[in-house]
Amino acid sequence: MQLDALSAAGCLKVYTDTATGTKADRPQWIRCQEDLRPGDTLVIWKIDRLGRNLRDLIDIVTTLEGREVGVQSLTNGIVDTTTAHGKLVFGMFALMADYEAALIRERTTAGLLAARSRGRHGGRKPKMTPELIGKAQRMYNARQFTMAEIATSCAVTPMTIYRHIRTDRTAQRSTDP
Repeated sequence: MQLDALSAAGCLKVYTDTATGTKADRPQWIRCQEDLRPGDTLVIWKIDRLGRNLRDLIDIVTTLEGREVGVQSLTNGIVDTTTAHGKLVFGMFALMADYEAALIRERTTAGLLAARSRGRHGGRKPKMTPELIGKAQRMYNARQFTMAEIATSCAVTPMTIYRHIRTDRTAQRSTDP
């Protein structure tokens, strides 16, 4: 049905990705973009086939417009950037997407602030507790263990140990001007 509609619309070349439109890796889409030239019109069956979400769709169409390539959707007559009306409608979509992104940012920020005011902090719990840091520091100071052994005993990586304990090198750096 989609291929028939594209043929009836006079499409010279048809690109088909077998993966869903939600996947970023679409080899035929990449080939299509490489083949498009200024003055071409990209004809699509349905607008949701072009982008993963509204922001992605707007970025794609804006990029194509910058290359002087129009976009026309067969089933959504409202998307046709080859006409003034279509450009206006698409511009309104872009404004709505920006507005939606701003609302999401505001809600996220408000939620994080509310959580912090209740004493909650995001992220995972630190692997190195004050007790483990003390244990690692004592093992290091004893000079009987390698960093790998200290890390293994604390169930972390050697880099984590380096970040948390005071070594001779960190002490020297902190006293250097």
